[in-house]
Amino acid sequence: MTTVIHKPISQLKITWPLLPDDFILPDDPVDDIDHPLLANGLRQSVVDSPELMQDALIVSNFALCAAVDDRTICKAPDWMYVQPVEPWAHNYPRRSYTPHTEGTVPFVVMEFLSATYGDEYSVEHTEEIGKWFFYEQVIKVPRYVIFRQNTGRIEVYALESDRYENQNSDENGRYLIPGLNLFLGVWQGTREGRTGYWLRWWTAGELLLWPEERAENERQRADRQQQHKELAETLRNPELLARLAALGIEPE
Repeated sequence: MTTVIHKPISQLKITWPLLPDDFILPDDPVDDIDHPLLANGLRQSVVDSPELMQDALIVSNFALCAAVDDRTICKAPDWMYVQPVEPWAHNYPRRSYTPHTEGTVPFVVMEFLSATYGDEYSVEHTEEIGKWFFYEQVIKVPRYVIFRQNTGRIEVYALESDRYENQNSDENGRYLIPGLNLFLGVWQGTREGRTGYWLRWWTAGELLLWPEERAENERQRADRQQQHKELAETLRNPELLARLAALGIEPE
């Protein structure tokens, strides 16, 4: 949904009502089959970090809501991280999030753009409508990320003096995302049948691993431990040592 803003920003009335139960959210298809994979990759890197998961809302293509001049407006970022969020007390799924009423403003929202994104005009800063205006002037999200997955280009904007300013990366090509206290950067490789560019998280010096990468590291560690055990047993077996010596083999 798109809202054209005719008033000066200072005259807008912005409030934070809960989304009415009868409010109809658009049921648009996912723009690109890569989007769910990219979003899931960002989430799965932090699932083993309790401090990042506790009381957090980590969602993709999910309604972020506010009211502008008493009109309910919702936008659906491709990825969003909020912490803390009030616990969900209902027995039906949460379908939207309203800052200030249900928790804090998101630390970061992201949009993933394919090579052809003719309908994605609302992410561009040259328009005074759509997502850019909503994130910057209404919600006031501190960090807005635009990622073009086909080229690996990433743009990170920080809210400074009520306007988004394009940020420069550090020497590693990464961007600190306050709130998460992690660095966001681009990684190239293959996962879940997709080969290309991915957004990934780093600490100050270490890549946060996906579950399968952690499992592979554990497997390799177990293999090394087994090899060390077998070597230790060899060094305690005189008969085997003698046979190895006869073959000209010296255990390391």
